[in-house]
Amino acid sequence: MWNLTAFLCVLWAASLLYGEMFAFWVPPLWTCSWPHLSRSSTTSSSPMNGVEYPGDYVKVAVVTDPQMMDKTSLHLAPKSLALEIAQFYTDLFMRRAFMASVLPFKPNVILFLGDYFDGGFILSDEEWQESLSRFKRIFDLNMLEGANIQVYYIPGNHDIGYAAFLSRTPEAIRRYEDEFGTRNYRFTVGKVDFIAIDAQALDGHSQGSQTSATWNFIKNVSKDTSLTPRVLLTHIPLYRPDETSCGPQRASPVINQRVSRAAHNQEILYQNYITEEATNNLLDLIRPVLILSGHDHDQCTVTHMSKHGPIREHTVGTISWQQGNLYPSFMLLSATNLSFPNASGPEDAISTHLCFLPVQLYIYIWYLCLFVLTLLVPLLWPTSGMRFSNHFGDLMGYIRSLISSHIFRGGTKEKNDDENCEYDMIWDAGRINAPYQENLEAPSYKFK
Repeated sequence: MWNLTAFLCVLWAASLLYGEMFAFWVPPLWTCSWPHLSRSSTTSSSPMNGVEYPGDYVKVAVVTDPQMMDKTSLHLAPKSLALEIAQFYTDLFMRRAFMASVLPFKPNVILFLGDYFDGGFILSDEEWQESLSRFKRIFDLNMLEGANIQVYYIPGNHDIGYAAFLSRTPEAIRRYEDEFGTRNYRFTVGKVDFIAIDAQALDGHSQGSQTSATWNFIKNVSKDTSLTPRVLLTHIPLYRPDETSCGPQRASPVINQRVSRAAHNQEILYQNYITEEATNNLLDLIRPVLILSGHDHDQCTVTHMSKHGPIREHTVGTISWQQGNLYPSFMLLSATNLSFPNASGPEDAISTHLCFLPVQLYIYIWYLCLFVLTLLVPLLWPTSGMRFSNHFGDLMGYIRSLISSHIFRGGTKEKNDDENCEYDMIWDAGRINAPYQENLEAPSYKFK
């Protein structure tokens, strides 16, 4: 019996060390590296530090859709025990992922592609400040500032709402800009221009102040005819035909375009992608060589055809394990520090590598199986001298078949078309009950 006790203690210790620590070390140590180093066949140094070309590339980490859980997430009572537990374990995963999986790569720049909150523009000022404090704690923004890591943000629909609410919730926009800065801007990393836009405003009424401001910014950018390669940053992905393949890195079914509008003014209440017209105008004016987006929660890579040639778009998956993606992810991007004419093409100026985080659901399933094993094994311990290893081997084989079975895959929350539209329309529309309500009213929450 003492041998059994020791075996279970070792098994529990190894499981907890892996699930709570070592699993987050896997990307920087083994499975991921900076893309400009991955292309080289002569490296003998660590893939994290970029010592091969210390001045040739700027290292950029891309994170999106943490969508921190709040009272709007699971329809649970605010401050309830169930909500507090869900928030704790979701925040814990994201902090460990960021601190142990992303930061060890020592990025020079970090891009956040939107949806930092879940009910961002619906929350009261007090609730919003509470969520903001959690966001700063999870991603240790004070430490990033002290480490001279540049951080850039773009807004998501859960932060400021879709087009129908931009004019009705000016306080939500004000507090977002007070904390994260302007919503349309450009900046340079190395020799690459990054164009950040408020995607939620693109398909609004052209007379609206937010929509016109966004398109005026885009038109001003288009006047610059320099050859500097551009990366377009948009929270909402660009239009693509229905059933367009997202490539092998996607875990869930492809979500097709769906746009829901208010009946009385046709403003957008919900959309999966930017409309086709706005997408074409955006590509013609910006002329990017690469597009980075979020919103979909799952990984997706597509190629858009424009009059200037093919343009690849990478939709980065959520960093949270509670947002419908079984395989959370982040992206590493290398931006050249050399003048563009010295490179043979845009692929030499910008390269990307998608990195996957631990599958938290499987870790918790293993904990549950190990707990059951701990309860059952002492009862099944043979007293006739039969080798325990025979029983244990059979039991472990059964547990492995359970973990890999379709039961657990089917148990994950998927951001499917109908469910996502219904969810966002309820909360992003300020608790409206139907997509075609005649009198759209602003949320009843009072901003201070």
